[in-house]
Amino acid sequence: MSVNNPLAPLLADGRSLILDGALATELEARGCDLSDPLWSAKVLLENPTLIYQVHLDYFRAGAQCAITASYQATPQGFLRRDLDEKQALALIAKSVQLAQQARTDYLAQQPQEAPLLVAGSVGPYGAFLADGSEYRGDYHLPQAEMIAFHRPRIDALAAAGVDLLACETLPSFAELQALLTLLADYPTLGAWFSFTLRDSEHLSDGTPLAEVAALLNNSPQALAVGVNCIALEQVTPALRTLAALTTLPLLAYPNSGEHYDAVSKTWHACGGEHGSLGSQADAWRQSGARLIGGCCRTTPQDIRAIAGQLAGR
Repeated sequence: MSVNNPLAPLLADGRSLILDGALATELEARGCDLSDPLWSAKVLLENPTLIYQVHLDYFRAGAQCAITASYQATPQGFLRRDLDEKQALALIAKSVQLAQQARTDYLAQQPQEAPLLVAGSVGPYGAFLADGSEYRGDYHLPQAEMIAFHRPRIDALAAAGVDLLACETLPSFAELQALLTLLADYPTLGAWFSFTLRDSEHLSDGTPLAEVAALLNNSPQALAVGVNCIALEQVTPALRTLAALTTLPLLAYPNSGEHYDAVSKTWHACGGEHGSLGSQADAWRQSGARLIGGCCRTTPQDIRAIAGQLAGR
């Protein structure tokens, strides 16, 4: 069986694909309290209509791909809220259905020829730990346990009909290896892989990007590779490194440029002038990025600015 690659036709002739932006930021702006280990997945329980509305607003802003609210949605996490596995898997499927419904409703209002995608978010084990370790990669599980952690969510996302997976905010080479091993059980399902970094040449756990690229270059299920939830000034150097290591499409969806404090679980402005997502999107494209969007602290306004910068390209 061949891998389904929904990105290929959308990126043909050198075109770009606009991703969406932060989900949690928009949910907080609409009154949600996300100071919880479940983070945005908490809203799947409490007010799923808000998630649908955020997806719809991103499509209206020009996003061509919605990333589901499943980043921190795992049976292990929902168990802390006294939900059993069946209930947890239903909520993960719900995250897909909300994005799909937003896509359907948007297309009913604004028909277009190019398809819009729904990517199933697969956050790292560090997100489940809720201690900021997705920015450090300093956790260790035997591969079998890592696969057991990720399998139920991927099962649910695949069964709900995602177009591809977004294996995102990955800080760990061992976790990447486990995910690729697991994906072999879903031979038609492709994924993009995006990472947090120590610097422009290393994952957060210290693994050289050269090793990461070498592994992904040999995986038919790796549809794109890149970075997310890193600072704006890190994006271009990282893209240049990756462009020399792989022919896979590159992606970039950084945060707003603020710094996350894992202890206080708050964001703080960083010194210096680094511009905005909209002002840098074209430079990222010139550095090789073909899929471009935003991560934490970004908004539909940022995605509208990116779409304006990259219109027709």
